[in-house]
Amino acid sequence: MTEQVDIHKCLFPVAGYGTRFLPATKAMPKEMLPIVDKPLIQYGVEEAMEAGLYSMGFITGRGKRAIADHFDTSFELEQQIQGTSKESYLTDIRNVMDSCDFIFMRQREMLGLGHAILTGEPIIGHEAFAVLLADDLCATPESGGKRALGQLVELYRKHQCTIVAIEEVPADATGSYGVISGEEIEPDIYRVTDMVEKPKPEDAPSNLAIIGRYVLTPDIFEYLRNTPPGANGEVQITDAIRAMAQEKPVLAVKFKGHRFDCGSIAGYVEATNYYFKKQYG
Repeated sequence: MTEQVDIHKCLFPVAGYGTRFLPATKAMPKEMLPIVDKPLIQYGVEEAMEAGLYSMGFITGRGKRAIADHFDTSFELEQQIQGTSKESYLTDIRNVMDSCDFIFMRQREMLGLGHAILTGEPIIGHEAFAVLLADDLCATPESGGKRALGQLVELYRKHQCTIVAIEEVPADATGSYGVISGEEIEPDIYRVTDMVEKPKPEDAPSNLAIIGRYVLTPDIFEYLRNTPPGANGEVQITDAIRAMAQEKPVLAVKFKGHRFDCGSIAGYVEATNYYFKKQYG
């Protein structure tokens, strides 16, 4: 009988430049862009906490100090507002800071998502872990329950294998995603047989696109080490998971809940409007 292994750590690749939001991101990390009154990265960390993960690893780069500062005490600010009604604005972030451990490592060169994840190996060690891309903001399902990462973690506890989140996208959008093909083994759960990174619509094996939520078993690091750079000289996590899927089970799940592509201006505005209405009616 296979020993059941739980998952405790979440990795956040946050070294990217955020060029689609220039000039706003010239001096500010894109992950610190606010959705109403909370930065994208805090939504991501709270989603990881909801999934039962409390050890947060960040793969950062130059100009990303604001992310570490956000999850640290700001003595001057907190002294200034202590005892006032504004102190309540810090309740959520203080809860995050008190509940989690934070570890930061630098990715010295931007060589792809796969390279960023491989950079995090010293943080992770030899255990399964989650990866969350803050650009993809996932809302709580209308029917209730956990957000996307929590759904993946629950599935991992049952199957003990690598799992990726997927959603259906328009056929003409496949060139922006990793796309899977596979066999549906349960409703909305697929055994992955192949993956293609950013295929042209005519070459895409399906319209099931991978979004920024993963649960990875620790052997992914060995697959990444053996994955040659692809387009633009980048190491693609899709290529490493594809190699893994040829040798052992890899699952993909259509998660419940809406995803906002906050890496794009349109998706960012859509998310802001959604959360504003949710908070203020």
